[in-house]
Amino acid sequence: MKIQLSEHFTYKKLIKFTIPTIIMMIFTSIYGIVDGIFVSNIVGSDAFAAINLIMPALMIIGSVGFMIGTGGSALISKTIGEGKKEKANEYFSMLIALLIIVSIIFSVIGVILIRPISSLLGADEAMMEYCVTYGRTILIFLVAFVLQNCFQSFLIVAEKPTFGLIISVIAGLLNMLLDFLFIYVFKMGIFGAAAATGISQLVGGIIPLIYFMRDNSSTLRLKKAKFEWKAILKTCTNGSSEMLTNLSLSLVNMLYNMQLMKYAGSNGVVAYGIIMYVGFIFIGTYLGYSIGTAPIIGYHYGAGNTDELKSLLKKSLKLIAVTSIVLTGLAEILSKVLASIFVNYDVMLLEMTTRAIRIFAISYLLSGFNIFSSSFFTALNNGPVSAVISFMRTLVFQVATILILPLIWGIDGVWVAIIFAEAFGLIVSMVFLKINKKKYQYA
Repeated sequence: MKIQLSEHFTYKKLIKFTIPTIIMMIFTSIYGIVDGIFVSNIVGSDAFAAINLIMPALMIIGSVGFMIGTGGSALISKTIGEGKKEKANEYFSMLIALLIIVSIIFSVIGVILIRPISSLLGADEAMMEYCVTYGRTILIFLVAFVLQNCFQSFLIVAEKPTFGLIISVIAGLLNMLLDFLFIYVFKMGIFGAAAATGISQLVGGIIPLIYFMRDNSSTLRLKKAKFEWKAILKTCTNGSSEMLTNLSLSLVNMLYNMQLMKYAGSNGVVAYGIIMYVGFIFIGTYLGYSIGTAPIIGYHYGAGNTDELKSLLKKSLKLIAVTSIVLTGLAEILSKVLASIFVNYDVMLLEMTTRAIRIFAISYLLSGFNIFSSSFFTALNNGPVSAVISFMRTLVFQVATILILPLIWGIDGVWVAIIFAEAFGLIVSMVFLKINKKKYQYA
């Protein structure tokens, strides 16, 4: 039986409703990892390092999809909770149209500027053509990429999380198949990796678009709508934390790469790239849960159900606490296995990466609470608070720790920086949860 946003959520219902989104985020991470495995083991370490070097810039360009998706889902679920379903569909249609227009513009600009961007990021002669080829190919598919990111949130508002999971599985399996064909069989190198990713994103972006354009059984449907700048501003404000998170993480990744080139050379960049691929799985669990619960929180906030808000917050914090212990333990136990998937061909690089994963994994004890706290305030349509949490956690604290700690501990200081940043971020999250409890009556 389909679970509706308006229901009371027990632990069982909460897990059942969010599990498709969690699996979707994990599976998306896994097929991203497959890209890395093929490139690292077949194309070579220079190509793998080039992808990790240019990827932050691509994520910055594509982050508009996350902003519109999370910010828009908060606005739309609140509007549905207020009983204004027709207005919710107008907002939904307007935001999808806006997203398509903006992503086309960004795609053209990105394709033109990808070479100077690669140079600015520090691409050397060995990496430059890899960066340009990969970047331009991905940017050609930018519209599908941002739609895929956006629909991850809107399918949950439409009470279709399982449909979102199915689409992600289809896209992921297609990506893996094409990776094998393009890279291993047809020897298309880094272009093949990018093309495989882009084609799979077409599936993830276009299938939901067609679904919402037709009559369907969900609460959302695309229709003619005019641009309402007040609603657009509210969406951007709501989603500013997710936008800031992606921008900050991309900028911080660039800083990580610069520090690692200084302390460990290209091997350090490769090791960090592996940590990011592996980390997507663990962080994806927290992201999936946060994305999955946001429309529920937004609906009950719009409907004025403060008792349900209290219940959702309490249950969520308990679930995240248990999950964080399990995930951290798994990362510590499997660190060498995970590292060897990518760099089993190099003993020194394998040892460096294994140690880095073990240190980095301690941050998983804390990051789930920070990710959920930011998402919680986004769902409450309080974009500024959500943005401050994200900005402090993902940019201010990380930049400070990345710059300072390597001076004390060398290369280990780079790996441990994230732990200190998440710890400081947790303090900020707890402070905001405490000072806003009377305003929203969730505690």
